[in-house]
Amino acid sequence: MTIKNRIIAWLSLFAIGAAAFALIAVPVFLIKPFSPQTERDLAISFALKSWSPIATIILAVLALFVAAYIWRNSRRWYGKAFLIVPLFVLAISVWFARQNHFEWMFNPLANSSYAKTNEADFVTDDEMVLAIELNGEAAAYPVRQMAYHHLVHDAVGGVPIVATY
Repeated sequence: MTIKNRIIAWLSLFAIGAAAFALIAVPVFLIKPFSPQTERDLAISFALKSWSPIATIILAVLALFVAAYIWRNSRRWYGKAFLIVPLFVLAISVWFARQNHFEWMFNPLANSSYAKTNEADFVTDDEMVLAIELNGEAAAYPVRQMAYHHLVHDAVGGVPIVATY
């Protein structure tokens, strides 16, 4: 294998690994709590999240062919050993593409507790809340706290509810 072919093969392998990593990293970067998200950001994230499971498999198969080519044509052991780095990035990308990282970022609030209105000194007058009144009982859920959890299970006025944001 010529030096030019070796360089092209290694660059191809790293480009494939970078593409697989980008498929999973871009949605994580675009969708974050407390940062503004545009309609375009959501569309891009959804498209990449939808296509990443199959795309990472295709990229992994392609990378295995390139890695096999490099392996067959490497004379030195460290040239073969260094294949671990891009293949590891690819393996992590394939695994992560099948995870729902949005659930990790926005997990339901476990063991929540609630404060009465006169006890809620952590909520300012200008803060946004989700409010409900049922059967003469009222409850408010601060949007600032709901942004991380998105769901609160509660009972208001004797009626079980789920508040979501």
